[in-house]
Amino acid sequence: LTLFAGRIVFNLVAEMATRAPGLVAANPNYVKKVVFPRELLPAAALGTALFHALAGFAVLLAALAASGRLGLWALALPLALAPLCLFLLGLGWLLASLGVFLRDTGQAAGMAVAALLFLSPVFYPAEALPVAWRGWLYANPLTLPIEAARDLLIWNRPPRGGALALYGAAAAAFAWAGHAWFERTKKGFADVL
Repeated sequence: LTLFAGRIVFNLVAEMATRAPGLVAANPNYVKKVVFPRELLPAAALGTALFHALAGFAVLLAALAASGRLGLWALALPLALAPLCLFLLGLGWLLASLGVFLRDTGQAAGMAVAALLFLSPVFYPAEALPVAWRGWLYANPLTLPIEAARDLLIWNRPPRGGALALYGAAAAAFAWAGHAWFERTKKGFADVL
């Protein structure tokens, strides 16, 4: 169950990171012919990824309930994952824009996601690493959401509130920067496509 909780959060990130580079290029009619708010394309992709994660969390919650390990802290899961969603929205805007101008962004994102699987605490808890390495692990944007999901669902304890608040502020800043980049570059989409 611990591994499954980590995989659900990782799959949410992986789906968004691998789909985002092709979002604008795959929908040239929205860019060229129709007046359409293009910034909604990454938001729609995030909604799809969240739906898939919700299905995974439903299976995990059912398994926890069947084993008698489901606690009340599971209700706080949406609050713990909200900063990750902000981060993913910013990442989606950034990668969708880069994918128009640099067509190999999708392949690079796929390789980065594969490496991120082993650089994130999906297969191991963060406490398994030596103390000297944990600082590097917590620089990974996936570490805190994975650990928060495990704290809430598996261990039935509150997540690190201060760390989540700091992560949320950084994710909001990243989302703002990703949106600003998308707005700045979207004028050139029609010319490239």
